[in-house]
Amino acid sequence: MSSNRTSRRAVLLSCTAAVTGALLLSGCGSDSGDDGDSGDGKEKAAATTRRITDAQGRKVTVPSDPKKVVTLSEPTTDATLALGMKPVGVTAGRGQKGVSTYLADKASTAQVVATVAEADMEKLAALQPDLILLDETTGAKKTVDKLQKIAPTVVTAKLNEDWKKSFTDTADALNKKADAEKWLTDFDAEVADVKKKLGDNAGTSVSVIRWQDGAPSVVGKGDGVVASTLKALGATRPKDQQGASTGHSEPVSLEKLDTIDGDWMFFGTLADRADGEKAYGEAQKVTNFSKLKAEKNKHVVVVQGSAWNSAGGPLSARVVLDDLKGALAK
Repeated sequence: MSSNRTSRRAVLLSCTAAVTGALLLSGCGSDSGDDGDSGDGKEKAAATTRRITDAQGRKVTVPSDPKKVVTLSEPTTDATLALGMKPVGVTAGRGQKGVSTYLADKASTAQVVATVAEADMEKLAALQPDLILLDETTGAKKTVDKLQKIAPTVVTAKLNEDWKKSFTDTADALNKKADAEKWLTDFDAEVADVKKKLGDNAGTSVSVIRWQDGAPSVVGKGDGVVASTLKALGATRPKDQQGASTGHSEPVSLEKLDTIDGDWMFFGTLADRADGEKAYGEAQKVTNFSKLKAEKNKHVVVVQGSAWNSAGGPLSARVVLDDLKGALAK
């Protein structure tokens, strides 16, 4: 090993014990998060960079054309894939060991280096990324200073940020904001088209339920992907599914099963549609489930739950809209 490479490795080891063993990382970066310059010196000199301000007000120097991106939250993973880029490292989906099932095909080459709770610093550093993206939906937001020592790190959105703004801000970090804006223009046009085709389902009441551990939880409240898409279509929500959410999901007692009813129910789990079908079979055996009008009218729609239950992004919004269109449009 050359003396220069030995020196770089020594610096890395002094930066943080969390990334012990990662190779070819060139420095500690800035603890203040002002720059985030790291990686091989020759490659850095040849690459052009941009200066952006992230959601936390940090000024970060990022590559103009990032090649090795790591996404540590569901929205940043979703957004990056929607823009046609393949991250080298991603977060596992909520409640899953791998990437969210609705993203699995697009992210098939990516290595899982994080969960919603935390990032694995050693695995992440070994990928030698040139850009790290995350937002405040993930526990990794607490370790931005450590992440910055590995590669330029951008926090793209605050917690509960409007998903469309989160998407465009993530795209800006990737230097693809114009692409994101076009994507959203096309999406909004399709929402408007679906709304025109609702017929008798215009203004219908829609319940969104995740079934887990033998009981329902309400999801999709607030202003996220699910709620905003339903609102754009003119749909309403049952009384107990209105307003902001107290958490990502709100468990419902089986004694209050009637509160989850609506003209339609979109039903899933944290996994794929097949897992949702299995859960639906279990729900149908629960006392009083058969009395729900959505069930009696055969208006329970089993969905790709990982998309409906994720923190949200453009690709999950597309799944939600397609499911709503398939069930409600005439």
